Amino acid sequence: MLSPLNTPLVPISLEGCAPIYAKLEYLQPSGSTKDRLSFFILGKAMRNGTLKRGQYVIEASSGSTSISLAMVSAHLGLKFIAVMPEGVSQERIKSISAYGARVVLTPKDEGILGSLKMCKMLAEEHQGFLPRQFENFDNARAHQTQTAQEIAHELETECIDAFVSGVGTGGTLVGNYLGLKDFGCNVTAVLAKPISRQLISDVECCSFSGKIPGVVDGLSTIFREAKIEGLIEIEVDDTLAMTTTRKLIAKGFPVGPSSGLNYAAGQLLREKHPHLKTIVTIFPDRMERYFSTPLFQND
Repeated sequence: MLSPLNTPLVPISLEGCAPIYAKLEYLQPSGSTKDRLSFFILGKAMRNGTLKRGQYVIEASSGSTSISLAMVSAHLGLKFIAVMPEGVSQERIKSISAYGARVVLTPKDEGILGSLKMCKMLAEEHQGFLPRQFENFDNARAHQTQTAQEIAHELETECIDAFVSGVGTGGTLVGNYLGLKDFGCNVTAVLAKPISRQLISDVECCSFSGKIPGVVDGLSTIFREAKIEGLIEIEVDDTLAMTTTRKLIAKGFPVGPSSGLNYAAGQLLREKHPHLKTIVTIFPDRMERYFSTPLFQND
């Protein structure tokens, strides 16, 4: 039975800096950490009878969640429709289609909100199941019960001072924060926020930055309702995030831009809060789905 993997947790040091622990989620079966929520949400729905083989699953996503849901749906005998704003990379569209899923593109100027609206229309038309990744707390629960547990077991009794992640759906940051707290860690949640220092017309979805897909502004009900105490927000120039991503790739980690964002935020966190010694983050997805994006072009 295909299922999420217990991915390696690796201490990584760039240019002699103190190491940051990164969980290599790009090694998941579909190539991203979104396999956690896909297996958890769809599996739960099938076990409780909400979702049955042959039924449609419909979700709005700019990429990694759609690729993962397409793969898991194919594995579970479900039909998947991915709804995304125009302008997403062709690599992602081709990956979704390869699993037999259908891709529906909505007007770019409507962003992910237009995709969410279309999702509801398609769900009514096909009597489909909506995972609702931005508001379904099972997204966070997948990380709380799986990813955080793996991190805690890997580091055994070592104190984990901070967990760093960008926020798209909010599931990764909220779930790992809560899960590590469950294991007795006095952990600080750190929001990595990409900031564009220049006017960019080609902003995918409703990202903070035109260069960091999947990290979006204000859509996560999961994140808002969690009301994390002591949250630290670290702003990362998107050029720094991209440069860091390329350095990670050159070091042998085939990651996408959100990994560079997370790692750079961890480095900045250590500079601003040196008392936070053991820092853990996630490398969410793989570089191959970004070959036609600014990651592989000159800034």
